[in-house]
Amino acid sequence: MSQVYVAPQHRKTPFRNIVKRFFFLTLGAAIFSVGLEIFLVPNKIIDGGITGISIMLSHELGVPLGIFLTVLNLPFLYIGYKQIGKTFAVSTLYAVVAMSIGTSLLIPVKPLTVDPLLAAVFGGIILGVGVGMVIRSSGSLDGTEIVAILVSKKTVFSVGEFIMIINVFILGSAGFVFGFDHAMYSLIAYYIAFKMIDITIEGIDQSKSVWIISDAHQEIGDALTHRLGRGVTFFHGEGAFSGDEKKIIFTVITRLEEAKLKSIVDELDPGAFVAIGNIHDVKGGNFKKKDIH
Repeated sequence: MSQVYVAPQHRKTPFRNIVKRFFFLTLGAAIFSVGLEIFLVPNKIIDGGITGISIMLSHELGVPLGIFLTVLNLPFLYIGYKQIGKTFAVSTLYAVVAMSIGTSLLIPVKPLTVDPLLAAVFGGIILGVGVGMVIRSSGSLDGTEIVAILVSKKTVFSVGEFIMIINVFILGSAGFVFGFDHAMYSLIAYYIAFKMIDITIEGIDQSKSVWIISDAHQEIGDALTHRLGRGVTFFHGEGAFSGDEKKIIFTVITRLEEAKLKSIVDELDPGAFVAIGNIHDVKGGNFKKKDIH
């Protein structure tokens, strides 16, 4: 008789964790909005990705920046939902809307500086902190990261390389819209923001290896497969001190999935040992993401 697999029941996320996540999503989006409207936009300096495109379109068409930030990111939400999950899609939608509202509310506020170098430096720092906080809360503020993850699976380019290629074109386009001196300031702001994201989320590498030791290894492995869409591998281990046999879970995720993975493990075994490390690149094997049901 063949066995019928029953997927593990999804446990509800504690209300306290939901409130905490949305608080930091709101705070991150608000910080990002300040970086844009108080530093970058008034000085004709742009960021990369959808944000940079939105700033240029807003300048050329005279339409409020928040509208473009929302509309241009919407097509990527469905992709994010299918590839990363519902939590990511909802968090991203909320963060993008909060960011758009924030930029609209800050339009009447005067910039803190009209020095483009100061604006690029401090604007880049503030943007990076805001983006990092949103990513740590299972969200995103820019759809190009989602596209980069998908493209990297089908091309020779890594996620970071693809994002860099896109942003070189976007930041270069700023030279024709605002002048090439502003385009160079934009490069400074983008580089600083990139580094600040690294600091804020403690590692910007797109792929991460995860090792989990838990007595609830089967439940955690099933949950990672069915709720995160990632394949897992079990290794046999033995405690050096106790001599007890242990099952070790190994999987590879993207940095956007790290917060969700931690939430799943904490839910099923708060005392589990979890080690997460950055991976420079992932090729071969079965790293392809499974569909989430």
